Amino acid sequence: MAKMRIAERYRLLWAVALIAVCGGPTQADDSWVVYAGGDGPGQGKRVVLVSGDEEYRSEEALPQLAKILATRHGFTCTVLFAIGDDGTINPKRVDNIPGLEALDTADLLILATRFRDLPDDQMKHVVDYIESGRPIIGMRTATHAFDLKKSKTYAKYTWNGKVPGFEGGFGRLVLGETWNSHHGAHGKQSTRGILAPGEQEHPILKGIKDGQIWGPTDVYGVRLPLPGDSKPLVFGQILTGMKPDDSPITGPKNDPMMPVAWTKTYTAANGKTARVFATTMGASQDLENDGVRRLLVNAAYWATGLEDKVSASADVSIVGDYHPLPFGFGGFKAGVKPSSHEIK
Repeated sequence: MAKMRIAERYRLLWAVALIAVCGGPTQADDSWVVYAGGDGPGQGKRVVLVSGDEEYRSEEALPQLAKILATRHGFTCTVLFAIGDDGTINPKRVDNIPGLEALDTADLLILATRFRDLPDDQMKHVVDYIESGRPIIGMRTATHAFDLKKSKTYAKYTWNGKVPGFEGGFGRLVLGETWNSHHGAHGKQSTRGILAPGEQEHPILKGIKDGQIWGPTDVYGVRLPLPGDSKPLVFGQILTGMKPDDSPITGPKNDPMMPVAWTKTYTAANGKTARVFATTMGASQDLENDGVRRLLVNAAYWATGLEDKVSASADVSIVGDYHPLPFGFGGFKAGVKPSSHEIK
């Protein structure tokens, strides 16, 4: 019996090792999905990607981004979702994102939530991470990631927070802007990325050509100048239509153009300083564009201190099948479980 138990243990260890070597997904719980990192510069780095928005399909975008980071670049990625009572992904459920304790040991947070009203026991893991000095990437609606109507403990992080010294909440203080406006016509005018003058050599822009970045999402309005040490990397040129080769609109909305990607730092009350990258792009359809994917992958390298490993020719191609649904309220696919996003 003892020999049998030993043999069984060895078989289990080999199975776990095989999954890790192959970079396949491991499932710790039905509420989230984990992609073990394969070979690559990111090996050993743990990334937690938090989805949860009703409009831009972050529940589709973040699993794809995680697959790219894990299989092409070696990062181990955990993707979290808004989960309904039936155990399926439900972006309309604003008060439940299981698995946030993964942030306790994470090396990078990638956030793409919108107006979440999380309970204190979940929000604590987010806030502990934010105040730890570890890096943060915010995508699209992360500028207005939280709408904390119930919490008194963490109310200052809400998108329209009015706490003195923390006005504008997480979005404004940490990322650089909270929800402000649609600058382009939503659903009618798409976005072309124009590289900021003098920033073409920044590691996050490595391998990206001027105008290569494009997405069907519209440009968000931000207040200029962005606060603190914010450094715009990409400006959003508003186009006349929803195709990448459409011409720019004329008039004042493209003069000046709004930043759609920038870096900054966030220093917590405890003195710890984090690297921050924010982009107001990042809908699931935006990730069909190779420039957007490269921007996000490069940002993950930069955020985790691997900027010297960024390669202009790094593989940022789609992993598996990827056919994202159009953005819009009420358009998510119901009945999908996190396990549906495993690599087949």
